[in-house]
Amino acid sequence: MFINPRVYSIHVDNTINPREERGNEIAKKEGQIKRLDEFTYSVRSQSHHKNYNVIHTESGWSCECPDHIFRHVCCKHIHAVEISIKLRDQVRKQNAVIIEEVEFSNCPHCKSENYVKRGVRHNQVGDIQRYFCNDCSKWFILNLGFERMKATPKAISSAMQLYFTGESLRNVQKFLKLSGVDVSHQTIYNWIQKYTNLMKKYLDTITPQVGDKWRADEVFVKVKGDLKYLFALIDDETRFLIAKEVANKKEGHNASGLFAQAKEVTKTRPRVIITDGLPSYEDAYKQEFWTRDSDTRTKHIRHIRLSGDMNNNLMERFNGEFRDREKVTRGIKKTDSFMFDGYQIYHNYIRPHMGLDNQTPADKAGIKIQGDNKWITLIRRASLE
Repeated sequence: MFINPRVYSIHVDNTINPREERGNEIAKKEGQIKRLDEFTYSVRSQSHHKNYNVIHTESGWSCECPDHIFRHVCCKHIHAVEISIKLRDQVRKQNAVIIEEVEFSNCPHCKSENYVKRGVRHNQVGDIQRYFCNDCSKWFILNLGFERMKATPKAISSAMQLYFTGESLRNVQKFLKLSGVDVSHQTIYNWIQKYTNLMKKYLDTITPQVGDKWRADEVFVKVKGDLKYLFALIDDETRFLIAKEVANKKEGHNASGLFAQAKEVTKTRPRVIITDGLPSYEDAYKQEFWTRDSDTRTKHIRHIRLSGDMNNNLMERFNGEFRDREKVTRGIKKTDSFMFDGYQIYHNYIRPHMGLDNQTPADKAGIKIQGDNKWITLIRRASLE
């Protein structure tokens, strides 16, 4: 993500040390800092034709430059990386999308605020507060998104959380029964399918603020016992799952749809895209990302190594997550199953990642969901929008 230094800058006061001041100047210049992976940055030397790697370790930042190695000080390159990170966070915060909780303040029939609580509806799976409007004389419940549902929003959102964290439908059914909610596993399946589709339509309208390095990979899944492949593309900086598609085969699959979907979701293109050597990715890259202008052309890295910026460990971790979830279901029943969309929502918006300081990819991508129960916030906001 390019940051215009004329718009965003770190203010320098009179107490700033010379190294920090020079780091500030480096951070404001375009092309001086490149992010190699989540722990490593490459900073161009200001006096020689070389780059220094700035690496984040358990004890803090480390740089390959002589100033840091021999003087053991925080050099200008480390300051530049720290300032660059602050600048990116500033941009995301200023452009953040806030998904607010839906607060009920009027009658859904006549929009009047002149209503009172009047009794409780006793459902088999919970109690729901009833209201009476003094202006239109109609009864209603403030249950946006969960209308005509016998279960409470808490029960439904708990079922979705349990399912996407790895429990089977029947195990979710057992957990809910212990909480006094007695429903069938088919009902739980219907809940998850309904609300996954609802949330997806809403979230597809929001543009995440992703980084400029993306990674793509594929993992096999079983659909009705047949071997299929899930192609997925993740942003390296935020771990946001940008795009996915299910293919009947690995070799010979046209992955241009995956890349086109990613451009549509992010409204941008990456500086670097990392894949394995599958020819499908090279063909898709030429179709979707290659340009004649070498300055703006996306770089395609196909030679994966076990370490360094050429590794694809981030994608391998996601593949492992999805494989663990898919094993519990003992296979997926159809290629357009809600499992794919639902897990994408769970991965991006619900599940905190330790590598992101217990934030979600959506948090890092400038999408903030308010409320203690993010499932309910998303469902109600999606229903309202």
